Amino acid sequence: MLPQEIAQAVKRIQFVTGRQVSDVMAGAYLSVFKGRGMEFDEVRPYVPGDDVRTIDWNVTARTGEPHVKRFVEERELTVMLLVDVSASQDFGSGRRSKLEAAVELSALLAMSAVENGDKVGLLLFHGGADQYIPPRKGGKHALRVVREVLARGQETPTGLTTRSTLMEIPQRVRQWWAKLQAKTQREPRRATSISAALEFCRRVLPRRAVLFLVSDFLDEGYLQVLRHANRKHDVVAALITDPREAEMPPTGLVTLEDAESGKTRLVDTRSPAFRAELKTRAQKRTADLRDQLRATGMDLIVFDASESMVDPLLRFFRERERRLRR
Repeated sequence: MLPQEIAQAVKRIQFVTGRQVSDVMAGAYLSVFKGRGMEFDEVRPYVPGDDVRTIDWNVTARTGEPHVKRFVEERELTVMLLVDVSASQDFGSGRRSKLEAAVELSALLAMSAVENGDKVGLLLFHGGADQYIPPRKGGKHALRVVREVLARGQETPTGLTTRSTLMEIPQRVRQWWAKLQAKTQREPRRATSISAALEFCRRVLPRRAVLFLVSDFLDEGYLQVLRHANRKHDVVAALITDPREAEMPPTGLVTLEDAESGKTRLVDTRSPAFRAELKTRAQKRTADLRDQLRATGMDLIVFDASESMVDPLLRFFRERERRLRR
């Protein structure tokens, strides 16, 4: 996509999602992710007048002197968007691809975050970390996040990030990423590695954040890493689907190609057995993912790339708000 086309696309997304955020999204976002209570700040020596309920007994026993935990009000959040830009995300049977749906969803989340004074960052990934934008505040920064998702990292040939933000990443993380990137560049296809994206976030985000993992989840072996990430962060899984992944028109013999592995398969789309198997597998994959995430306390939002991104997101906000009130 050319820079001029990207700029025009950003303006269109800003116009559409900006109205949606101001009209319906901001209040729902605020009710779910604000007022998260107190955050641990430090341990200090006890002084007369301190609440005895704040005594840190472990430190007190170790030092022989009473110490208390100090907490500060958590006034802002860090929202991190982890967006899958692997080859399978290019698929789309309707008015937009799964990646284009992910762009709109990212815009909604980014603008909702900055509207409420929160920081928002971005990680584009496929086989490894493609591009990282550290969390910051502000409308211009949110638009940059949207632009980079649209460009799929093409504006930064160095891959991980721009030169100005390289210094914000620890040296050990840059070395680890360079090794991972060298391995990724040898891969003929852009396969998905959710584990690599989560591991990168673990290294660069020292404090708790809200992670929106936007992907079609066509990957394996990432659940354990996802569980570990959810212990430190608040992870929300956003599954992007396409109607043709569950149902195909009966057009006869069709050669299907796996976008990430390159493997092909000849199928008869008129076959009732094939159509039934396709639908069953798609439903089972979503149900299994939902059950696996629910078992570890994580949320899953399912988005159809051919439909609205706002409606499922609002339903999630409302359901989560009800849970928080119980």
